[in-house]
Amino acid sequence: MEEQTTPQDPTPKTSTGVINYYAIPVSMFIAGFAIASAFFIYFGGSVDPTQNPQNQKLTLDPVTKSDHIMGSLKAKVIIVEYSDTECPFCKVFHGTMNRISNEYDGNQVAWVYRHYPLPFHTKAPKEAEATECAAKLGGNEKFWQYTNKIFEITPGNDGLDAALLPKIALELGLDQKAFEKCLASGEMKPIVDKDLASGGKAGVGGTPHSLIVVNGKVVDVINGAQPYDVVKSQIDKALKLK
Repeated sequence: MEEQTTPQDPTPKTSTGVINYYAIPVSMFIAGFAIASAFFIYFGGSVDPTQNPQNQKLTLDPVTKSDHIMGSLKAKVIIVEYSDTECPFCKVFHGTMNRISNEYDGNQVAWVYRHYPLPFHTKAPKEAEATECAAKLGGNEKFWQYTNKIFEITPGNDGLDAALLPKIALELGLDQKAFEKCLASGEMKPIVDKDLASGGKAGVGGTPHSLIVVNGKVVDVINGAQPYDVVKSQIDKALKLK
């Protein structure tokens, strides 16, 4: 499933604030249809990125060496994920993608992580900056280790204690004082903002949102926290493309 950019109020109200009970059957039908649609998407539906409801032209920023990548820049298939460290669905999908990374050769399938903290997860932007501070002090390896640790310990939905961020850095062998200085300065915020802007251009409306890239072109989209078997099927299909 995918966490949307704005939470929804499920309470049915009329303009006067009184529930119209005659409208409930219609509302139930609409809700049932929406759930059925979500069920279909979750269990294997895919979206053509060129056919979005707003008819917008979607553009994915090219993957470069400045990205955080697990695997090779020249991999046959590159999965570009936009994620939020306080999104519970992202926490689940992060485990799926780690499994994918471990099972596929990095020259065949690579994983790119980009930040997309949702506006109602107030702790996520600073956590994203923390992962970038880890990268500044310890390179790409420490970025992935730090990100993995956050997803391991956060309960999601702003449940992670911010006081743990420098402790994670210390646990990973980073200079804690240098980390704290980096995080307090806000110097990594432009990197997070750049990823957010990139996600906007790519049509990201919720997290996790992942695009499958072959030869520099988006060939498929992984909508939300799809199960391992679905993701594997999409990757195997992409690997067969020329």
